[in-house]
Order: sequence, then C-alpha cells, then structure tokens
Amino acid sequence: MDPHAYCQEKAAASGSSFTASFRFLPPDRRRAITAFYAFCREVDDVADECRDPALARIKLAWWREEVGRLYEGAPEHPVTRALVEAIEPFHLPREAFEQIIDGMEMDLGTVRYPDFRSLGLYCHRVAGVVGEVAALIFGISDRATLKYANRLGLAFQLTNIIRDVGEDARRGRIYLPADELARFGVSEADLLHCRHGDAFAALMEFQYQRALRTYTEALALLPAADRKAQLPGLVMAAIYRTLLEEIRADGFHVLDRRIALPPLRKLWIAWTTWLKG
Repeated sequence: MDPHAYCQEKAAASGSSFTASFRFLPPDRRRAITAFYAFCREVDDVADECRDPALARIKLAWWREEVGRLYEGAPEHPVTRALVEAIEPFHLPREAFEQIIDGMEMDLGTVRYPDFRSLGLYCHRVAGVVGEVAALIFGISDRATLKYANRLGLAFQLTNIIRDVGEDARRGRIYLPADELARFGVSEADLLHCRHGDAFAALMEFQYQRALRTYTEALALLPAADRKAQLPGLVMAAIYRTLLEEIRADGFHVLDRRIALPPLRKLWIAWTTWLKG
C-alpha cells in the first residue's frame, strides 16, 4: 500500500477530533500532519492493545530503532516512509519522536501519579511534544508559538483524562492525581465500580476548571503573527472545548460511558472556526 494511503486509513479509522482540522491544510502539510498523527496512533496502539508489557516494550524498542532509520533516510514502516519527506521541510526534531515513545512506555504496567506535578512529565511527552510537532507542520514564524502549542497539547490531554476516567481505570491506569482523589474523598474502587456520587462530581468539576484554565492560558500564548498558520490547532481547540463542555453538561458521567461529539458536529465546529480565522 502507498505510505500516504496507509496513514490516511490509520487516521480515519481512529475517528479522532484531530482529523477534522486536517482537511483545510495545503496538500504537503496535510500529508505531513496525517503521517505524524498515524505515527502517534501506531505507538499509542502498542501501549493500549498489547496486554503483555514485556512484548509492548519490545515493540516500542522497534519503533525507537525505526525513528533512527527515519532520520538516516531508510525507514521501513509505511508511516515512517510517509514521514521521511516531512522531516527536513518542517524541521521536525528526532528527540520529539523519541519523547513520544518515552511517554508511551510510561503507560505500560500499573499507572499511578501521586500529584499533578508528577503527571506533568507524562502529559508533556504524550501531548505537549505532539502539540509542538504539529505546530511546526502547520507553520511558525515565532518560536514562542511552540510554548502555545505545548500548553494546548496539555489542555487536550487533560480533556482526554476527564473523558476516559472509567475506561482508563479498567485498564489499570489512573491519571487523576492520588492527592486529589484523597482530597475529594474518591477511592480507586469508586472509579473501578462506577460509583458516581457528589464527591466524584466535585472532583471532576475541579479537573474541568483546570482544563478550562489551561485552554485560556494556551490561547493567550499564541503570537498574533502565527494565528492564521495555527488555525488547525485552533479548530482542534474549539472541538475539544466543546467536548469538555458536553462532558460537564452531562454531569461528568464518564465512569460507565464515553462521551463524544457526532462527526457532523465536529465538522461544523471546524468549518465555523476556520471561517472566523
């Protein structure tokens, strides 16, 4: 299969909100961001779908070696074969791909974080760095845009953590900091057994307010000179903030269900955000 066709299928199969913003990009940037997104899906699938941590580590080690081959100009996988033409034009750093793999390795085994500060490294690797690479592909003229992109990536990750609380807990992963669970009187057993009470709702309102602040902080960091180029990220932000509000409007019932926006609504948000510029 053609590498770019493979990446397109990989991206489309995910049903992610991110892909709604890609269609507005020029062809070269659209191919690059689709290939990069497919890379992120590939390594994330290793962490999510491989039940044997030892085997998952072997697979991630292969991907780490594949990143080396990518930067040597001799990749083997369809995703990295598609990415090879984007590395130099968009100045994509090798260490970014390595950090993303580092983040996926953090998901292997039992996942717990004592406080929000300790969660920060994970979020930086799996979301902040992803935001930075995406910003480079979209186009930057001011290096300060990378700070915006990193912060926006954090906001996306905090939204994902809220949305996926129940699903993650059943996988042995609890991203809600332990000290915050204790502060609101919510136990790990409450998450696993879908006990949705006032304490859980208060905990999630706290998480919601932090995520909302992070979106505001991120958008304030975007230099005006790069706003037009970064419209795809702003489209994603509009979709994710809408999702965040939907979760809250639903009363944070995220322990036994996955709240998502319909595809047509995501496209509508993407189109209207793009038109506003």
